[in-house]
Amino acid sequence: MTLQIDLNEINAKIELLKKTAQELNRIGEDFPALGRNTVRILASIKMLEINVSDLVDLQ
Repeated sequence: MTLQIDLNEINAKIELLKKTAQELNRIGEDFPALGRNTVRILASIKMLEINVSDLVDLQ
């Protein structure tokens, strides 16, 4: 059984996650916990970009 992985679809979802986290960070300027947690989320998203999005760029 062969598993097909659509890196372009995964990359699009990662970009959506990043955009959403950035928006939450922006609107949560006066909500310190939201700011701290979105920074952590963005760091995790950066790792996803390194692992997946860079592969998409190589295609």
